Formats: sequence, structure tokens, C-alpha cells
Amino acid sequence: MFTLRNILIAMLLFFVAIYFLLTSYFSDVQINKYPDLQAVKEDKAIEKGWVPDMLPDSAYDIEETHDLDTNQLFGRFYYKEADEGSIMEKLTIVPDMNQTYEWKAYLFKVDREKNQVKYRNKPLSAE
Repeated sequence: MFTLRNILIAMLLFFVAIYFLLTSYFSDVQINKYPDLQAVKEDKAIEKGWVPDMLPDSAYDIEETHDLDTNQLFGRFYYKEADEGSIMEKLTIVPDMNQTYEWKAYLFKVDREKNQVKYRNKPLSAE
């Protein structure tokens, strides 16, 4: 037999399930892909803070993912080998972080064999 308590618990569980379904379905995560630096500039992704403004002119196959709810940002780009020096001179090694570099509000991992840079925004407590 259904008691008032059981009905209230069922309603609560229903609304909690609906809440989680809606928040996951209507997530504020956005993924953008750009063929080159010019496309990044046209989309104003640098001005929005989604892509660092230190990308070399040769940057290509640029991707960024940002979550407006959590303010997390992840990205990646490739570069031509000739620009490796100009990239590395802007970055500063972060002590005790396993070859992680920093520049302004970003953290970077550089794969020199693939000519690839992965970046993310610093956690708010690190800024």
C-alpha cells in the first residue's frame, strides 16, 4: 500500500532524476575546432580567453573545450618546428609539476616530438 511517505520519496527521487538529466543534457560545455590562427582570431576566441594569445603564426589544428559552468578550459594546437623556440621562450617551467609550463593564466604541456602543445587554464587557487 502506498503511504504518504512513500509517495513523497518517489516524487523527490523523480525530481532529482529530472534535475540531473536536464543539467547533463543542457550542459554549458562547448568544443571549438579551428584550422589555423586566422580562424581563431575571426571567432575572437583569444579575446574570450578560450585560446592563449601566445600561439605562433604557424599554429594549426587548434581545438579548445570550455565549460562555462565550471570555468574549466582545455585546448591543443600543433605548430611548425621553426616556431618551437618562440613558444618555449614565452613559457616558464612550473617546479614539481612534471614538465609543466606556465604563461599568464594557462598551464602547458609541450610534446616536441609531435610539435604539439596542450593547455588548460590554471585552477583559480593557483592564480
